[in-house]
Amino acid sequence: MMKHFNLSIIVALLWACSSQATEQSLEGFWTLHIMEQKDSVGNWKEWRDGMQGYLLYDGKENMALHLLEKEYETYADEFPNFSDTIALEHLQHLTGSYVYIGQYVILPGDSIVQHTRLSHSNPKDWGKVVQRKFSFKNDTLVMVPAEQENASLRLKWVKE
Repeated sequence: MMKHFNLSIIVALLWACSSQATEQSLEGFWTLHIMEQKDSVGNWKEWRDGMQGYLLYDGKENMALHLLEKEYETYADEFPNFSDTIALEHLQHLTGSYVYIGQYVILPGDSIVQHTRLSHSNPKDWGKVVQRKFSFKNDTLVMVPAEQENASLRLKWVKE
């Protein structure tokens, strides 16, 4: 009986330590290394001719994500913020930026992080809950959306 009790305590401690280590390893500021999409024969190809982005986990359940087209910031034209009179080409440029801020929780035992979006660059995604499978390969965080509609995407992040 005592052996089973001791074994239970050891297993519980190991689980708690591994959960804490996982959460601590997500914590920090990450830069997108590559965003890929799996093609119909299973090969990974860079998505949309390349993306850039940032991912932040603060270790206190808050997170932020910003994905944008490569060289988004080099757009030559200027346009005002919070204006309803900008040209169509400026509006099209703005669609190359995808941002959300939310809260996160790591689901127990699954290597899945769940994001609850508090705000989003697309109004229909405010409050939406999404899940990301994650793993680590050396210093790289690899994330794949758990939702079927985006499951062909893979994002690789490097910690800053």
